[in-house]
Amino acid sequence: MPEKAPEGLPDTEARVLDALDDGETVALLAELVRVPSVTGTDAESELQHRCGRFLTEAGLDVDLWRLDLDALRAAPGFPGTEAPRTEAYGVVGVTEGEGDPALVLQGHVDVVPIGDPARWEGADPFGAGISGDVLHGRGACDMKAGLAANLAVVAALRRSGVRLARPLAVHCVAGEEDGGLGAFATLARGHRGDAAVITEPTGGTIITATAGALTFRIEVAGRAAHGATRYEGVNALEVFWPVFEAIRRLETDRNRDPDPIFTGNPLPYPIEIGTVRAGDWASSVPDLLVAEGRLGVRLDEDPAVARLALETVVAELDHPWLREHPPAVSWPGGQFASGRVPAGHELPGQVAAAVADVTGTRPVETAAPYGSDLRLYTAGGIPALHYGPGDVRLAHAPRERVELRELREVSRALALLAVRRCGVRD
Repeated sequence: MPEKAPEGLPDTEARVLDALDDGETVALLAELVRVPSVTGTDAESELQHRCGRFLTEAGLDVDLWRLDLDALRAAPGFPGTEAPRTEAYGVVGVTEGEGDPALVLQGHVDVVPIGDPARWEGADPFGAGISGDVLHGRGACDMKAGLAANLAVVAALRRSGVRLARPLAVHCVAGEEDGGLGAFATLARGHRGDAAVITEPTGGTIITATAGALTFRIEVAGRAAHGATRYEGVNALEVFWPVFEAIRRLETDRNRDPDPIFTGNPLPYPIEIGTVRAGDWASSVPDLLVAEGRLGVRLDEDPAVARLALETVVAELDHPWLREHPPAVSWPGGQFASGRVPAGHELPGQVAAAVADVTGTRPVETAAPYGSDLRLYTAGGIPALHYGPGDVRLAHAPRERVELRELREVSRALALLAVRRCGVRD
């Protein structure tokens, strides 16, 4: 049964909250999770079409289009991609109302791969199993619960009969996990709004700033030799170690005196090596090592400055082999700049007030150490923040899950925010 609205709210707000159907929202989340929409797969496009149908059924004016990938890759500011893809789709739904949307609710449909299946302890990663008040599955937290909350809001508006004075827009995007292709394409198509809430998992907080993250590749040369005469060769793995140590020192330097909004975060701008590949034969000295990782971008830092910092420490290594055979640094894949809500903007306070009216507690504002679509919206002149169900520590993890209590609370807070920002027709 739907949860009753808190007492003391205006009639229109109460009507929309009363029209939220918790069972329907949970069923929708389960349906979303059961589509294995790993970044770049056909299922990613399948889910975009499903979202388009849902928004159409909710009475929104829907724009569903196939992305021109070649044109986007050639466009200034293209954020990069990592997953191979031959197609992708954009989906935007807009309610009736005068003028540009007063609010955008945004969510991405893509998820990361499941990793080692054994880590799921026999459970289907896309099974959307429910245990108590928790739903399990890849993407449940990041970020299909947030996507379900966005869709639940427009369904409740239609069911309540409340008509908004200004439009509400819902942006469903692909390719967030590997760079932000979908958000970039949506903004390039001309879809706008006065402000945006991206329903990434925030664990009850409001995230008003995100660091950036730049994918890098480092190629370290060695010299091949037979393993039995390894002294004739130079092991690329061994000479990579000074590079790794230099990266750790750079990480320490870049995390001195971070912005106060990161208070409590021990490492706002991490640098990590995610993959290392070396060698092609067990009894040979490997003559090439390729390491790939992510470089944290500080708030308000030009990504070019961050790239130069890494390139410089690698180039200046005082090592006899590396001086003669300098490692090659390149920047493939996702390139997330940092972003934040402009100082003094009304959006964080409006979101906090809606959350407090639903939960009885005003959420804290904080920053996140990862890149997201937020920076594309803020760079495009649309103030944006994160507020959504789930704990980001469970994102990308085995046995990913989300508490359904958070899904209910976020859906209600977003519904209040939509009515308040967009207004109601007489």
